[in-house]
Amino acid sequence: MDLDQAIDNCISQAIENKIIPGAVAAVVNQDGLMSIRSHGVRSETNQNPMTDDTVFQIASMTKPITGAACMQAVERGALELDQPAGQLLPWLDDVQVLDGFDESGPILRAPNKPVTLRNLLTHTSGFSYAIWNSEIAEWTKQTGIPNVGSGKLESIHQPLAFDPGDRWEYGIGLDWAAQLLETASGMSLAQWMRTEIFDPLGMTDTAYQCRPDMNKRRADTHVLSNGQWKALTSGTQTDQPEFDSGGGGLFSTTLDYAKFIQMFLSKGELAGQRILSPETVSLMSANSIGDLRVSPVISRDNNLSADFEFMSGTPKSWGLSFQLNEEAVEGGRGAGSLSWAGLCNTHFWVDPGSGIGVLLMTQTLPFMIPQVADLLEQFERVIYAAMTS
Repeated sequence: MDLDQAIDNCISQAIENKIIPGAVAAVVNQDGLMSIRSHGVRSETNQNPMTDDTVFQIASMTKPITGAACMQAVERGALELDQPAGQLLPWLDDVQVLDGFDESGPILRAPNKPVTLRNLLTHTSGFSYAIWNSEIAEWTKQTGIPNVGSGKLESIHQPLAFDPGDRWEYGIGLDWAAQLLETASGMSLAQWMRTEIFDPLGMTDTAYQCRPDMNKRRADTHVLSNGQWKALTSGTQTDQPEFDSGGGGLFSTTLDYAKFIQMFLSKGELAGQRILSPETVSLMSANSIGDLRVSPVISRDNNLSADFEFMSGTPKSWGLSFQLNEEAVEGGRGAGSLSWAGLCNTHFWVDPGSGIGVLLMTQTLPFMIPQVADLLEQFERVIYAAMTS
């Protein structure tokens, strides 16, 4: 069966079974698009169909782009991976570790080593998310600090959940990496991304703020209610965030993100535009956390996320802003593939061994509920079966 047909069968079946309301799926290689398929609707409210140029909130799929931006700055000598981050941002020199609570409130102490850019890019800094860490959730509640996602800069001024380098835990490190980049470059993150990544790659539909024509193509976020997908009204953005979040916040299309992935498959270059050196791409694609491993993530807010672990049972490490599977997935991606996802169930992986990158873009919450996690696995098997048949 050819690739288009295999994807069509998989996604249309999932829509028929109400697994998702709609999706755009794509496969790329070094030369460009091998397949892009759109199925279902952007919104259950107005029944507008999904199209190849549908605009998605990509949430944490912003992180690899922030990682690439920071690594461009490392290449140019503006940032160093292992320099104490507090030398550039004094606040990071003073950040404390949360060591529990007593009757008077949070117990804080100095960390036993400084936070570095490498820690921030690999989720080993100690910074966490309240949605997946109960102690940080409690600290947020007790202090009244705004939630991450509020758009307030104060929201990322939180303590560490553990000492830098002690373990892997998913968190807001990329937001702080972006702050380092802005301090070192004197540019906003949005400005850096536009001039150094989006314009050279032709990513015209990727931005923190949607143009009117992008808003018209936006998919609504859907939540599951009694087995039915209900669209949340997305509306237009009114409140301007106080900062460009390195950890989330971008809008993009499947076609645009496919170009970013293709650049990695081509070792840092696309259509004659060099974004990163081949050496930097190799560094970003290699384990940067030593013997530490990615652990299952337990949710504290089931409205936003289920518990999740990608490729369960496969040991996973972390590169410079990508998850890496240390072993091949049976019937799927090869060892050393790069991957991550966004909260509204936008997913990608890059498999350098097979020479392909894959995207499955939906706009649904909660993140990684079992039916969506199962679809993602099935979709992966379908892609590789079609490519080897």
